[in-house]
Amino acid sequence: MTQDLLIEIGTEELPPKSLLDLSKAFVDQIQDGLRDAGLTFQNIIPYATPRRLALLVKQLQTEQAGKTVERRGPALQAAFDTHGHPTAAALGFAKSCGVEINRVEKLQTDKGGWLVFRSVQAGKPAVEILPALVQQALDKLPTGKRMRWADREAHFVRPVHWVVLLLGGQVIEAEILSVRSGQHTYGHRFMAPEPIFIPQADEYELLLESKGKVIAAFDRRRSTIRAQIEQTAHASGGKAVIAVALLEEVTSMIEWPCAVLGSFEPRYLTVPKEALISTMSANQRYFHLVDAQQNLVPYFITISNIEHADMSRVRGGNERVIRPRFADAEFFWDQDRKRPLVSRLPDLKSVVFQAKLGSLYDKSQRIATLAVNIGSAVGADTPHTRRAAELCKCDLLSTMVGEFPELQGTMGRYYARHDHEPGEIAQAIEEHYQPRFAGDALPCSSTGLALAIADRLDSLVGIFAIGQAPSGDKDPFGLRRAALGVVRMLIEAQLPVDLYRLITQAAEAYPAALHAEHVCDAVFDFVLERTRVYYQQQDIRPDVFEAVKALRPTLLMDFDARLRAVNAFLDDPAAEALASANKRISNILKKNQAPLAAQLNAGLLHEDAEQELAAAVQQAQLALTPLITRRDYDAVLRILARLRPMVDSFFDDVMVMVEDSALRHNRLTLLNQLRNLFLNVADISQLQTSKLA
Repeated sequence: MTQDLLIEIGTEELPPKSLLDLSKAFVDQIQDGLRDAGLTFQNIIPYATPRRLALLVKQLQTEQAGKTVERRGPALQAAFDTHGHPTAAALGFAKSCGVEINRVEKLQTDKGGWLVFRSVQAGKPAVEILPALVQQALDKLPTGKRMRWADREAHFVRPVHWVVLLLGGQVIEAEILSVRSGQHTYGHRFMAPEPIFIPQADEYELLLESKGKVIAAFDRRRSTIRAQIEQTAHASGGKAVIAVALLEEVTSMIEWPCAVLGSFEPRYLTVPKEALISTMSANQRYFHLVDAQQNLVPYFITISNIEHADMSRVRGGNERVIRPRFADAEFFWDQDRKRPLVSRLPDLKSVVFQAKLGSLYDKSQRIATLAVNIGSAVGADTPHTRRAAELCKCDLLSTMVGEFPELQGTMGRYYARHDHEPGEIAQAIEEHYQPRFAGDALPCSSTGLALAIADRLDSLVGIFAIGQAPSGDKDPFGLRRAALGVVRMLIEAQLPVDLYRLITQAAEAYPAALHAEHVCDAVFDFVLERTRVYYQQQDIRPDVFEAVKALRPTLLMDFDARLRAVNAFLDDPAAEALASANKRISNILKKNQAPLAAQLNAGLLHEDAEQELAAAVQQAQLALTPLITRRDYDAVLRILARLRPMVDSFFDDVMVMVEDSALRHNRLTLLNQLRNLFLNVADISQLQTSKLA
């Protein structure tokens, strides 16, 4: 028999940025709990609003299936005497099972025979299992810091006011988070505050919407909000910009959405649009509108959580709230432009970057030195690069950035343009913060790339030098994100700059007393580990990464070229055999203690197989030289794949570790030359041959 199960936890307003994650985790935990308990079900429908976490389990099995329990007794030779009569051990086992000896069975296996008693254990009703299962699921939710309320002992992310635990039309009696379960839910806090009786679990969603003024399903509420925004924007003649994160946050704050179009004075459009948008989205959770040319227009859309008889009052209230915020932004914009950006440079001396690493002024000077070195390698204008580096932190002292920290760099670009700095400099000031997050765009200009890399490497070297490298989950300076940004820029922009050399140059810019040069290897290894993460996100196999990392290429664009070639090589029919051969060669060479000769002794090549391999290696060496110079590693590996027949014949027909030391030494030299050919690309002995079969 099956019934629908409704679970609802009614709370104070839940954290909007956590609501969706809480809902997904709740569903996962309940799903896992039911499966562990052996209770089958059709599917689970999640519900999540600001005041509730809920779900509906469709067609839940109302009782566990019975299961056969097998209990083993004594071995057969100990259970019966020579006449076949049960011994005391057998009789005792039957008694412990609560049955006569004739109810006990014999079990024969390859390992011997035993007495065994099999019984069917009845399953428990779901109503007995569910209370503990729900409590366990709630305890495992990723709620961060939990709170207690009133005089109750229960802990949860927000105070709990009601609990519904309904199987079909039956209330499952339980106390969850210090609240007794019932059959009543509550709708909208203001529009439908009275309790709502739920006769059957599957009527929950419809009743809550019709009587409670609550759209319980998160996905449907989000779709409703999006549709209302688009319709309202279309009616105004504009187009709404709907950011996914903002849409989800608003959905998490609203139970009964009503879109409202508001407006503001067009004069505020003279303020940088990023400041206006930040105010609307971050502070007020408004959606801004643009015209066909993507220019900001003096309208916004807010989502009200109440359906008012006179929605003009709601609109007017929101317009009154936004006006002083825009006035402040206008004032900051006007005040900041009274001083040239460069005039703030000396003021950076009073702003600490890190107590042991000096001021922001010191950092900007170090960035300038390193950025010029990078810029010269990527074609950036040297004077522009130095000027941009000196100015890149100056906007941090502006009143606009003080009020809107998320606009750092962006306001620097505006102020640089106002001061008639070259466009490349203004652009680089903004770009040097990119990428700001995973998937963010990279700087477009060479100067921006140079600044962005220099800024991050300066932080990495400095923080490592003072002994505060990330450990475990702790990364207060965001160095993992910084390192991944460096990796992305060097690889995706295909920059011909040596990472280790840049790290060394960054260390040289610090005072000698800091001994930053001692952490260069650690910083390089740390960045390479971020490279591992970068390729994991592209589904590159770990053994492919390890094969290239073994060579420790310091030019990341070269690292990428090698890795792509090895990854393509996996599909070559010769890959498995050559990877295995390289493993074998590597193991043989590790056992050799004597230094190997640089050249083969042709007079010691006695066997046909070793003569053929030596000739093939020599030909490959000549063919590979120009390919390696232009980093055509795909072509290198294609040529090396042709060596497979000679390599196979060599290992089939030639004994390497012979007693004749001269002959053995010559054969080891040949194998070393062969291995070095592959090491021009990667250490393919690291490849897992089981995955190549």
